[in-house]
Amino acid sequence: MTATTLLAVNGTLMRGLELNVNMTRAGGSFVREDKTDAHYRIWSINDRHPGMIRVEEGGVCVALEIWQLPNASLAELLLSEPAGLSIGKIRLADGTQMLGVLAEPWLVEGQKEITAHGGWRQYTGHFYS
Repeated sequence: MTATTLLAVNGTLMRGLELNVNMTRAGGSFVREDKTDAHYRIWSINDRHPGMIRVEEGGVCVALEIWQLPNASLAELLLSEPAGLSIGKIRLADGTQMLGVLAEPWLVEGQKEITAHGGWRQYTGHFYS
């Protein structure tokens, strides 16, 4: 049996979006929609993808998707992500933690903050049905 991990994604790796092919090519399978706890802010990086950072104050619950991914594919998937995105621990609305995609602080400098939208799909209007 292949060892797997759960990965929370909040941008173009989500179903129906531009880089979702990277997720499926890496053997990822969709598990469910979820949200972070209320300690995250999110920016639009040149309207190409989001960047999410955990904060102590001023955050919201950000919509995301949970995917199951073979452990052996995690590095490959990370290397296919845009520069400035990394894997870190994300706290979900129910208090559990899992690995997820986060932005390095330099990436969001000078970018448009979209926290009030609550997520990338809400900002772009690209919903999955």
